[in-house]
Amino acid sequence: MNAGEPLSPHARLARAALEEYVRRGHVLAVPDDVPEDLLRRAACFVSLKKDGALRGCIGTIEPVEETLAAEIIANAISSGTRDPRFLPVTPEELPWLQYSVDVLTPPEPIPDLTGHDPRRYGLIVEGFGRRGLLLPDLEGVDTPEQQLTICLSKAGLASPRGIRLYRFTVERYR
Repeated sequence: MNAGEPLSPHARLARAALEEYVRRGHVLAVPDDVPEDLLRRAACFVSLKKDGALRGCIGTIEPVEETLAAEIIANAISSGTRDPRFLPVTPEELPWLQYSVDVLTPPEPIPDLTGHDPRRYGLIVEGFGRRGLLLPDLEGVDTPEQQLTICLSKAGLASPRGIRLYRFTVERYR
């Protein structure tokens, strides 16, 4: 996204939700004027970047809220305050954050990585009561094997033996 380019309604809502929570401690209510697309149910991830580096990323594999708008609000707050890899976002950081919202299609099982394209598909590994997920089209993830290795690590699994694989696509909004 180029500087000065307007944010999508998805990213604007994520920003408003995190700013309201960080500054005032309140969970933003779903605005009355959200676009119709945000009233459907869908899972999503909200990613935060600061100076081009990841600052938070939390989401849902399946929808848990009544609407995509509510899902974005909850995941934006979690991304900025509950990602275990980072300290919570401070009010001073808010002006420097970039927001991305990935709306997921329902995951579909795949037998293996044959023909899997990590630019097009996200990957979920599941096994032994654990799950790991990686969004598609991420910088530095060029092969299905790289994507699998990261998913296994996120799930805390040492081997792909005995796991199930799922793929999904996303609509990315910035």
